[in-house]
Amino acid sequence: MAPVELIARSGELVDDGRKDAALAIRGLSVSYGAKAAVFSVDATLPLGTMTAIVGPNGAGKSSLLKGALGVVPRLSGEVTVFGRPFKEARHRVAYVPQRASVDWDFPARVIDVVLMGLYRKIGWVRLAGRKHRETAMACLERVNMAEFAERQIGQLSGGQQQRVFLARALAQDADLYLLDEPLAGVDAATERAIIAVLQEVKAAGRTVVCVHHDLSTVAQYFDRVLLINLSKVAEGPVETTFTVENLQHTYGGRLATAHVEELALGRGA
Repeated sequence: MAPVELIARSGELVDDGRKDAALAIRGLSVSYGAKAAVFSVDATLPLGTMTAIVGPNGAGKSSLLKGALGVVPRLSGEVTVFGRPFKEARHRVAYVPQRASVDWDFPARVIDVVLMGLYRKIGWVRLAGRKHRETAMACLERVNMAEFAERQIGQLSGGQQQRVFLARALAQDADLYLLDEPLAGVDAATERAIIAVLQEVKAAGRTVVCVHHDLSTVAQYFDRVLLINLSKVAEGPVETTFTVENLQHTYGGRLATAHVEELALGRGA
């Protein structure tokens, strides 16, 4: 017998499988004016996993994350984090936006950007103390950016900026990390460094969700995948979900069959 679904009210646990998920999305729809970006997506992302959100350009990957976070308004849908309504558990979530959405001309040093991840602990009207700066520097060490702590953020390369925003997320000491295209436009060394840190986060029992564009590395980097093209196509472990049939369905049959077979087997170049 299927479990009875409960409506997520303030302070109330849900009981349709969501309480055991790091992030659960039910019926999420987002639009920009008359244009639908995401339509009635359901997803259940388990604790301690690393999930890639994959789909063609314009499929709604970033909109799904933004809708879940409330960065853009939802037309419909419910989002729970660790079985609680999102507003009650948002302190357990860290978000890394796309680089293109950030004002890199803002006059902030690298260390100041990372300290933003500690505002919940510091408070909005208090100055950061020595322990806060030590925490921020430790996070910069993890992404190999400590030597740039006093540099203005706009003076860094794209890959370096991405590492700094990852350090800011690490400073939050979150349980759920949502990253929008963290590997887009970075060099190979930065990609390896970011993935290594994210895998450490997962190994510590945290949950990682990334919008990801490179099909050739999905099987190498992630253990789960969510395939979408405005609505959900498939979701689950990479070995059973990242298949030729699901990829062709997601991309509308536009991928070469031989290439898709290589991707599904984790051999993509």
